[in-house]
Amino acid sequence: MTETLVPFDEVLERYDPAMGLEVHVELNTNTKMFCGCPATFGGEPNSQVCPTCLGLPGSMPVVNAKAVESAIRIGLALNGKIAEWCRFARKNYFYPDMPKNFQTSQYDEPIVYDGYLDVEVEGETFRVEIERAHMEEDTGKTTHIGGSTGRIHGADYSLVDYNRAGIPLIEIVTRPILGTGAKAPLVAKAYVAALREILLGLGVSDVRMDQGSMRCDVNLSLSPKGADKLGTRTETKNVNSLRSVERAVRFEMSRHAAILDAGEAIFQETRHFHEDTGTTSAGRPKSDADDYRYFPEPDLVPVAPSREWVEELRGTLPEPPAEKRARLQAEWGYSDLEMRDVWAAGALTLIEATVAEGASAQAARKWWMAELSRAANDRGVELAEVGVTPAQVAEVQKLVDGGSLTDKLARQVFEGLLAGEGSVAEIVDARGLAVVSDDGALGEAVDEAIAAQPAVADKIRGGNQAAAGALIGAVMKATGGKADAKRVRELILEKLA
Repeated sequence: MTETLVPFDEVLERYDPAMGLEVHVELNTNTKMFCGCPATFGGEPNSQVCPTCLGLPGSMPVVNAKAVESAIRIGLALNGKIAEWCRFARKNYFYPDMPKNFQTSQYDEPIVYDGYLDVEVEGETFRVEIERAHMEEDTGKTTHIGGSTGRIHGADYSLVDYNRAGIPLIEIVTRPILGTGAKAPLVAKAYVAALREILLGLGVSDVRMDQGSMRCDVNLSLSPKGADKLGTRTETKNVNSLRSVERAVRFEMSRHAAILDAGEAIFQETRHFHEDTGTTSAGRPKSDADDYRYFPEPDLVPVAPSREWVEELRGTLPEPPAEKRARLQAEWGYSDLEMRDVWAAGALTLIEATVAEGASAQAARKWWMAELSRAANDRGVELAEVGVTPAQVAEVQKLVDGGSLTDKLARQVFEGLLAGEGSVAEIVDARGLAVVSDDGALGEAVDEAIAAQPAVADKIRGGNQAAAGALIGAVMKATGGKADAKRVRELILEKLA
């Protein structure tokens, strides 16, 4: 069934949006949250499990100290307060990929509370208040086999992999984000991007949204213009890219408005986001906290980080992202507009890594913001997921700097990298892209160009060196763009001196 939607601009004429973002982050600890099983991604199904993470009778959990340390560092980086005493709780609900039929989480006593993160969108700064960040464990993964959607409806059967069950998670929950108006989708995207940048800098997670190690639940509601009460919310679950966060907010705003315009009520529920269409579909009725029957976890002692330890961890925090951007902008010589575009495209860390591999800041920006950004947009993926690494970009640029490739040939190398044709060297060799710099081969091409354009040659003999451009162009065409243009010019001037 096709959803009825209200054009986005019309939504804002009658309604004010309110958002709440819940970001789940898998920590990169060696072991799981409450047991010693490996916390690595990609193992054979159900090969990284034990009685504790499977919830078997008699097993006893033990808190992962490194996960607690990571939670504290995240809280400090988000300007939050660190609890002097907190504890775990059991969140009870039945789901096939919850082996214990409850999730060990934190409820009324989280380890981090009252934080904030400032984000900039189109020159305007928005403060996103963070209500809490709490520790918990991830669930397993259910794969539905058969059918066309990959979801349980229409599937022939389902398989459950418990390798992910028990992986340490930090859930970061905002307070309602108000006053964003037409910029609501962009603010949501910018917040998740800024959060990802902080987490990456802390080194606590690989924040791979495509692999699920960072994912966002998007809560959204609309209320009539000027109303003092928030509307009924829906929660779009497990949105796994920055682009999709923006699209989910935009779609739900248009969908909510259509329902409200029709005089109907919003149903509080979870929603599934569909990457291919940018739409959402109904999931299940959304439970409130009381429905989960939280109660304190009896098998775990409270966590009480000392103030000395907290301050010690504060000293390990990296350079704040805003300060880092200002420093890099000065080092790289970017204009305010260039830096803003780089940040908005999610290219900052990619360019930084490319520069660290030996490329100039201008060359790195050129490739990431042109060829590779275009490829990412065409594929509908984030720039970091386009399939080319900073090391490869630097390697291509090194060949350009050394005269082995022209920019035009370099673009063909990137085409090969994006198509998965192998390494940079393999693509250059297979496609025959190396610049022709041999004087013998170039001399023949130059002679042919001079013979074909005698009038141009006479101009050059008469002192008009600018006319050499026509002959250079002819040589480049004859060599398929593989000639060393600088050497071609030198040969032309030598022969016509």
